[in-house]
Amino acid sequence: MLPVIGARTGWLHVRLPGRPNGHTGWIRQHATAASSTRWHIVVETSSRRVVVYRDGHPRRAFAAIVGKPSTPTPLGQFFVEESIALRSTAVGAPFALALSARSNVFQEFDGGPGQIALHGLKNVGGVLGTAVSHGCVRLANGAMRWLVSRIGPGVPVTVIR
Repeated sequence: MLPVIGARTGWLHVRLPGRPNGHTGWIRQHATAASSTRWHIVVETSSRRVVVYRDGHPRRAFAAIVGKPSTPTPLGQFFVEESIALRSTAVGAPFALALSARSNVFQEFDGGPGQIALHGLKNVGGVLGTAVSHGCVRLANGAMRWLVSRIGPGVPVTVIR
């Protein structure tokens, strides 16, 4: 699901995942199925929290771990690509919300494309309210359970300072 940011007759201007962050493209409208979401996630890196909005109103706020100064969480307009249930032994379990954002520091990370995610604390730890990650946003496991029961692909995610 790609967020639509504009349209012309027969065409949709959409946000695209991957590098460079923030890139967009045009797709043919006839090959799509329209959908909408009432949700929006805002990651506030300076206050180290995640605020979840529904219909423009804050529903929940969670303390978070964000990227450290040498590997910051990228700022910008992104979206959830997929929700992933992780094995109990996986770093960041129990869940991850993979974002369209990519690290501005790592071209690759742990065998992957340097993709940024919101994920749990299991097998990685850290103290909520700090800036110690490699760019991902870590949340309490209960917060991740709450999120994945409501948030799916295409939900916009804004990362601000």
